[in-house]
Amino acid sequence: MGISSVLLVGAFAVGLVILYIIFRIVSLPVRTLWKFIVNSIIGAVGLWLLNVVFGLHIPINIFTALIVGTFGVPGMLVVVICHLL
Repeated sequence: MGISSVLLVGAFAVGLVILYIIFRIVSLPVRTLWKFIVNSIIGAVGLWLLNVVFGLHIPINIFTALIVGTFGVPGMLVVVICHLL
């Protein structure tokens, strides 16, 4: 093993570390965005269930779904209370 082989292995290892760091930086916003989308869908389903079970007729739009998706059950309570006022 010559010096060029050692440099090649070292460069490869440094490249892998850099790729790992880049992947970690990029994957965090993707995971956050995915969680936000899933929670918004769950919020829309929760609002739909409230409408069906209790007959509240709360409109399901992007704003109400995002509020419920972001804040969960407290967000759903806020939307219901705002609708009843």
